[in-house]
Amino acid sequence: MERETGKSSRRWYLKVLFIGMCVGMICFLVLRSQMGNEMKKQSPHSLLLQHFAKLHNSSFPAADISEISSKESLTNAFYSEFGISSESYSSLQRALYWAGPDRSITSVSMSTSPAHSTFIIQNLKDSYQIGEELNVTIHTRDFQNKAKPYGGDFFQAKLFSSKKDSVFGEVVDLLNGSYSVRFLLPWVGQAKVAVRLIHSSEAVQVLKHHRDTDSDRVFFNGYFEGPGLNGTRLKEIVKCNVKWDKNGLETMATEDCCCEYKDSRTGEEWRCQKPKTLPCSARVYHSMGGYINRVTAKEARFMKQTNKGINGQKSIINILPADESEGIDVREKCRPGLHSPVPAGFYLNDVWTSFVCKTRHFTTQTTTQCLKDKHIYTMGDSTLRQWFEFFLKAVPSLKQMNLHVQYQAGPLLAVDVENNIDFHWRAHNAPLRCRKTKVADLHYISNEIEDLAGGPNTVIVFNLGPHFTTYPLDFFNRRVLRIRKAVVDLLQRAPETTVIIKTVNTGYKDVFGSDWYSLQLDRILRWAFQDVGVYILDVWQMTACHYSKENIHPGTVIIKNEMDIFLSFICPE
Repeated sequence: MERETGKSSRRWYLKVLFIGMCVGMICFLVLRSQMGNEMKKQSPHSLLLQHFAKLHNSSFPAADISEISSKESLTNAFYSEFGISSESYSSLQRALYWAGPDRSITSVSMSTSPAHSTFIIQNLKDSYQIGEELNVTIHTRDFQNKAKPYGGDFFQAKLFSSKKDSVFGEVVDLLNGSYSVRFLLPWVGQAKVAVRLIHSSEAVQVLKHHRDTDSDRVFFNGYFEGPGLNGTRLKEIVKCNVKWDKNGLETMATEDCCCEYKDSRTGEEWRCQKPKTLPCSARVYHSMGGYINRVTAKEARFMKQTNKGINGQKSIINILPADESEGIDVREKCRPGLHSPVPAGFYLNDVWTSFVCKTRHFTTQTTTQCLKDKHIYTMGDSTLRQWFEFFLKAVPSLKQMNLHVQYQAGPLLAVDVENNIDFHWRAHNAPLRCRKTKVADLHYISNEIEDLAGGPNTVIVFNLGPHFTTYPLDFFNRRVLRIRKAVVDLLQRAPETTVIIKTVNTGYKDVFGSDWYSLQLDRILRWAFQDVGVYILDVWQMTACHYSKENIHPGTVIIKNEMDIFLSFICPE
């Protein structure tokens, strides 16, 4: 009996000991969890990533947060090299965030229908005074005429009249299927509202998917040449693209596959398949290769509803003169660093009035006077080459020199000996969709800027955008930040240099060059230079709200207005 009692006591003791150990372990795990949460609170980036994971879990799955945090550390190290703080980087991520469907989309009928979506004018009045605001609400519905509960659609809106007057409207996603639009009423007369669905939220997901998974759908050719037997010339053409080991661009990188070309100054890397007989050093020419369309039949149906007008109130907006003045007078002198508001200006009878600063309208004579003794360097794509072509016509004394290059990529040069003007244009380096051109003629913008002395007689204009639409945002961001560093260094050694950034044009609407892609690139460009002290020439709004059919290469009317702003930056008075 005593022996049984002893055994019972030992069993009771072991049970108590086991329970105590379990309680201790639970307390330890809870404490460690709490400590981990406190550590997370100290990392704003971790919280930001979790926030975006909840908002858009297709981009940031919860299971991959630790992996993202590791990548984030590498990203922060890169940005810090360019003087970009973690707070500034976070602001960029917020600017680039785009809402998307909060559910699985199983049918095209669930996507936004431009025919069923509508807009209404809030608190419509019989008349308004110039300078007042007009507020509009867009309500989206799907093809079954059901109200949509989430955002992510890409709209553009404008106010216009039959007299070639128009102004851009700011669209704000309310994230519940509705959108607010704010218009300034800047002219006396009548106006109407127009709203277009550029891409549904579902189509935006198609665009994002292809940018993130198959950036190699645009490819390029590399032309290799070298001596052969008996005085012959060996020639080979191979496929080339950006060296970027993700987003679909890694598919070229098999073992011993490629010739790689790294710019010693920028660190930019280009990759071509190895020629069968010629060495990597024999690359002479570059050109556009082609397009690979990997859009599925279902995705194509989402993309079909692109750039469609939506129905809404057709009311005439009557705008009367204000009591104090009959117009909106912008008195601020043009200077670098000014913020570009929404709207940045408006068209009145095809003439743009800027809200950024007081602009002038130039004749041939005043244009020549403004450019006298100036060295103008323009760098970018064909939308900036349009400026070169415009000035050749606007200034008859400016004569183009024949540099015996491929015109589409340049470099191009025009001079006016009498007035001591030299005007340059050259394309940015790869990725550049162009005809066959010499590799030696393709220079990185940052290198070009670093090689300029600058000074009060030097004007630099550059742009980036349309040739980068299919590539990862990180790739574009790095290109922009290298240019930013070159500009910062230039303005330190020659602060009187005029530096102007032309923003991205609207006009592209497909999976290879959508305005949605361009909008995100435009936001990166503005973010990178917001505190550098440069001029921003906002052509996004100028091309989006004009009555002419949208074209990535806008007509003469728009170019002339761009030139007036450009010249006003150089010669404000």
